[in-house]
Amino acid sequence: MTADRNDEDGRGGGGLTTGEVARRLGVAPTTVRTWDRRYGLGPDAHTGGTHRRWTPADVARLERMCALTATGVPPAEAARMVKSPGPPAPDGPAPVAPPVAAPPAASRRSRAHAGLRLGDARQECKGIARAALRLDAAALEDLLATAIEAHGLITAWTEVLMPTLQAVGRKWENSGERYVEVEHFLSWHVSGALRRCAPPVAADRPGATTMLACVPGENHTLPLEVLAAALAERQLPVRMFGAALPVDSLVAAVRRTGPAVVGLWAQSRTTASRPLAEHVAAMEWGVRGARRKAVVLTLGPGWAGHAVPGLARPRGLAEAVAAVESLVPG
Repeated sequence: MTADRNDEDGRGGGGLTTGEVARRLGVAPTTVRTWDRRYGLGPDAHTGGTHRRWTPADVARLERMCALTATGVPPAEAARMVKSPGPPAPDGPAPVAPPVAAPPAASRRSRAHAGLRLGDARQECKGIARAALRLDAAALEDLLATAIEAHGLITAWTEVLMPTLQAVGRKWENSGERYVEVEHFLSWHVSGALRRCAPPVAADRPGATTMLACVPGENHTLPLEVLAAALAERQLPVRMFGAALPVDSLVAAVRRTGPAVVGLWAQSRTTASRPLAEHVAAMEWGVRGARRKAVVLTLGPGWAGHAVPGLARPRGLAEAVAAVESLVPG
């Protein structure tokens, strides 16, 4: 047990710890240890005789293992392929991790999009994407919680979670809907991670509640879930109504809630409705002589082509949080 603790907290010397390797690959640390114990894919050397440290060559083998298992190759067969020596290079010995032999043309076509195109996104994106592709729930939940804890809600969403979700969406669009299950799987786990990390909703204060809803026809709720969690962190009362709230229900909720702020999310220009935003902004409630209105924030990329005069359109979730903090009495 002592060796494992030292392995995870990074006191073992040069190279990567098992925990660091697991996060990079998007697998659970237990998976890395199982591949080591069962298939002999552990590090080539130990530091100080006890601590397990992984070199770039060690990690390269595991990356090939991940790539093969993600395409459906059984783990035992994938390990055999990773460990089998390739033909020697023209000017030197065989590399430590030789490339996998090219599959038949039909197989190449079916695996053409096996990896997500994440460009220069954070390393966490790649790990989360790999875990989502493998439908590895335990690893995915661990990676999501680690990203949120390390970066905070807004930064984790903007720089890690959203780019990964966008990459999964592109993969789905470009591969004949073969990866719909991956998108649903990742979205569900992101939503769960956001709810687990958010503190309890603050108690309502008269005239201080923020109401969040997607406009009718809009089902992209995750950005609003991030915003709701960020407001809860700041002890600001928030009521979340989620996806595609019908117009009549939206109006009724505004009247019953009496919010200080109403955030209307539109992901697409086809769902953003300028008349709806203007109608909500014009609504009044309260006793005669003390009538009140909510400040309406038009949130999301869908409003880019539907700017509503007189209504704020924060450019991102951090700006939206700042706007609410400036509008809601402390």
